Amino acid sequence: MKHFPCLLLLFLNSVFCFVTKAQENANNYPQAQISNEQIVMKLYLPDQSNGYYQATRFDWSGVIYSLEFEGHQYFGEWKTTHDPLVHEDITGPVESFGAGLGYDEAKVGGEFMRIGIGLLEKQKDAPYVWNQTYKIFDHGEWKVNIGKDWIEFQHQLNSKAGWGYIYTKRIALMKEKPGFSIEHILENTGLKTIETDQFNHNFFVIDGDTTGPDFRVEFPFNITSADGLQDRQKAAKIEKKQLLFNKMLSRGSVWMDLKGFGSEVTDHQFKIVNEKTGAGVQLNGDKPLHRLVFWATTKTLCPENYVYLNIEPGNSESWTSEYTLFTK
Repeated sequence: MKHFPCLLLLFLNSVFCFVTKAQENANNYPQAQISNEQIVMKLYLPDQSNGYYQATRFDWSGVIYSLEFEGHQYFGEWKTTHDPLVHEDITGPVESFGAGLGYDEAKVGGEFMRIGIGLLEKQKDAPYVWNQTYKIFDHGEWKVNIGKDWIEFQHQLNSKAGWGYIYTKRIALMKEKPGFSIEHILENTGLKTIETDQFNHNFFVIDGDTTGPDFRVEFPFNITSADGLQDRQKAAKIEKKQLLFNKMLSRGSVWMDLKGFGSEVTDHQFKIVNEKTGAGVQLNGDKPLHRLVFWATTKTLCPENYVYLNIEPGNSESWTSEYTLFTK
């Protein structure tokens, strides 16, 4: 027992070295920073060899890993482990297009398209699996332009099966109020109609606090859960226009498919407030909601807002989301 202090010191030193090494590894990923007088935003950049995210669920652009405003942090890692090839090992307001374009028609070993990712291999004769990481045949061409308070990503991809697009995403810090916008333009350069939904997972990690009674999520309409509340810990509850928590979500997750919104663009909004620290964020979209899901685990709260896209060959569609930051 008299050696316990030495063993404890050795253990703590090992933990410190491990954390420091992890931080060093994180700093090695290709990244960029934009800022203005109020906000500092840090993002990981698309990179097929060294990128922070190399899986096939989420669009590779706009991976925000830090957003600081008035001493508050809005995004960050929500898991204790990280693997670039795991579908959910990503941070920030990341987005995904639902359809695997050409998946159903592709033969086993053939290719299908994921917007913002590349041409992927259909591995077996089975339905597309959203949380599986597929082999990437062709990563397409990425271009990134960076200004002081904005960053723009452009991804171009074409397939032999007649699919093709130019996808542009511009993230800009807003000048008239604290926050940022995500502007999208999807141009169909192929021969086939692009019909898909698109959603933002919104991995909010506000001040690093555990999901629980300190958080409040608000909508402009009374909400219900279409398929019931998947919540083994019985941590969450719905009260009219609010989603609240009875207790800390120390393990497991909460999931619900929310209803109550209409076809008005004004329904495409939500607000999250951390009552303990006073930090909050409001999202507003400029297209009607197509679907609305909520998911949360110990360190992240995620209202997932969907839009619907139907783009004929030669046409394009644009849509924008604004994130307004505030403190109480």
